[in-house]
Amino acid sequence: MKELQYPFDGAWILKNRRKIKKAFLQDGTVRMNKKIAVLGGSTTRDIISIMELFLLDMGIQPTFYESEYARYWQDAMFENPELEEFSPDLIFIHTTTRNITEFPSDLTCSEKEVNLALERQYQHFAQMWERLSSVYKCPIIQNNFEFPAYRLLGNSEASNIHGKINFITRLNQKFYDYANSHTAFYIHDIQYLSACYGLDRWLEPSYWYLYKYALCVPAIPDFAYQLTRIMQSIYGKNKKVLALDLDNTLWGGVIGDDGVEGIEICHETNMGQAYEELQGYLKSHKDLGILLTVCSKNEEENAIAGLNHPSCILKPDDFVVIKANWNSKDQNILQTAQELNLLPESFVFVDDNPAERAIVEGQNSGIAIPEFDCVEECLFSLDRAGYFEVTALSKDDAKRNDMYKANAQRIQLQQTFSNYTEYLESLEMKASIIDFEPIYLQRIVQLTNKSNQFNLTTKRYTQSEMESVVEAGNKYIRLCGSLQDKFGDNGIVSIVIGEKIEDVLNIDLWLMSCRVLKRDMEFAMLDELVRQAKNSKIKTIMGYYYKTAKNAMVKSLYETFGFTLEKAFENGDSVWRLEVASYKNKNHVIKVNDEKEQIKS
Repeated sequence: MKELQYPFDGAWILKNRRKIKKAFLQDGTVRMNKKIAVLGGSTTRDIISIMELFLLDMGIQPTFYESEYARYWQDAMFENPELEEFSPDLIFIHTTTRNITEFPSDLTCSEKEVNLALERQYQHFAQMWERLSSVYKCPIIQNNFEFPAYRLLGNSEASNIHGKINFITRLNQKFYDYANSHTAFYIHDIQYLSACYGLDRWLEPSYWYLYKYALCVPAIPDFAYQLTRIMQSIYGKNKKVLALDLDNTLWGGVIGDDGVEGIEICHETNMGQAYEELQGYLKSHKDLGILLTVCSKNEEENAIAGLNHPSCILKPDDFVVIKANWNSKDQNILQTAQELNLLPESFVFVDDNPAERAIVEGQNSGIAIPEFDCVEECLFSLDRAGYFEVTALSKDDAKRNDMYKANAQRIQLQQTFSNYTEYLESLEMKASIIDFEPIYLQRIVQLTNKSNQFNLTTKRYTQSEMESVVEAGNKYIRLCGSLQDKFGDNGIVSIVIGEKIEDVLNIDLWLMSCRVLKRDMEFAMLDELVRQAKNSKIKTIMGYYYKTAKNAMVKSLYETFGFTLEKAFENGDSVWRLEVASYKNKNHVIKVNDEKEQIKS
């Protein structure tokens, strides 16, 4: 819904929340069901109602458990049959500076006493996190702390050991250290958010005295939006591609009219500096694994010349696809999506021209299109929108642009062969297919939550859930596959999880990155799965296909594998059977586990 895209009108959302929710629930969209427990140190009712709208908009159907007012600690630390029966998929702890109880009141106390108070306050939360993690084994999101409304010690409040700001700063750092050393634990940065909103407005006291809200009600949409960006990332709903216009977007001016020497991208002018800063910001996204593409109405020669301008930070090699032509931009985005084997909804389209934005929006639903009037607003809008919220970062992310560029080289090579098998053999492919190992677990979880098209069951796993699969040992057959060839290493690209029940193996998860489609990696994975199944005295493998709006490409995969259809359902789901005794290997072009090569993470 456009009204929920950043920048939004928070007052309008608060006023129309019931109408918005009704529209979502009647639109027929099939959404991912998630149970979210909200444990609050203050009133949370309106936060939950607005959070629900943003989640529905991103394709998540939430069900909520809400603690009673200020009972977050009791709900977390004591037996709670209601919460245990609810069995949350995610827990959000809404505490703020008003929930800090260990601020030293005596300004004459020693530094040691202050430090002891700080440790007591930290342990109050750390013990809670540990128990929640142990009992519920799900992701936890915790607010950090905003600064207080007043400064008793004035400017020295931040530096003096007795200052509340000093105490909060050090307590927040302890929270960050915990987050950095624990998986599936995330910080909702309300300190930054309250600073952006304006601390005096954020902490407007009447909302606390009247309603026990720790922030002003008008700020709740901003609060809920940023909180749901974390959930968006956890559940694989992030965007993956930036499609960038050139003229008056990445530089000032029109290169076809002004020439390379006439475009504005340099230190000499104020606007040139703004474009330079935007380019630097965009280029940094490559390290997050975001793919950069060009979508510009231009002569390709002019586009390349502009990107080669000495002051341009973004160069032609930074882009996996460059579409500089006179075709409609919505069609260029569709063609780019096809070339990258991604869905158009994975894209963020950045263009200074409102007319072009409107055309793309009208033709391609699901594409994110930030609104801005000038280059300064562009960077701000992109950043606040949270399209690429980071909850996990792997080495594969930093290499993703190079991996997709290598794919383009493979496509060029393919065009020189008339026989597809000969083309595959020419790639000199090698695969490593092994059990899950701790060093790769973060990437495995990331892949399960990002892969939508080549994903037979679309089951999602949190870090703790995947750790439970590993800890279950021989209960499962787990396969983690990487693929490399003469053009480069694709990293981990395929995951299979099968649960053993007597002499039957039930496939819980089978997915593969679309960047290695049509290279027979799925057959290599199947061969290894059957081999391990035989070693485990498995006689039958049961495969399951659960239809979604995005995974139609694998509807007939089991039939391709040689499975027999066991049952087909009216909703498109299906169940398949394979007797392993009669299975014959299907991969003939990939060397698997050659010389026990390990996956390059």
